[in-house]
Amino acid sequence: MDFDWNNPPFSMDASLTPKDVEESFEDPFAVRLLPDSDRFAVQARFFNLGASATGVGIFSVYRTNGKQVRVIFARPFDPEERFFYQKKVDQLLTA
Repeated sequence: MDFDWNNPPFSMDASLTPKDVEESFEDPFAVRLLPDSDRFAVQARFFNLGASATGVGIFSVYRTNGKQVRVIFARPFDPEERFFYQKKVDQLLTA
């Protein structure tokens, strides 16, 4: 997966690096969500919840053309996202 980091449209949280964000997309348990809002669907934006190699949970909003990913926003998980992600991981591991 190729990432476009030229002029990111957001300020990276001090606790995150572009490498952390990229690793969250490579997480085998990453949860990718399609938007359920017309606002996001029209703009072709998607959501990723994944963990970096160091275990940092990262929520990202991104767009893609199928070859390149452009991260529009990224931040560490909030508690609800951590719970949702862990629930999905547990479901996959017990299936």
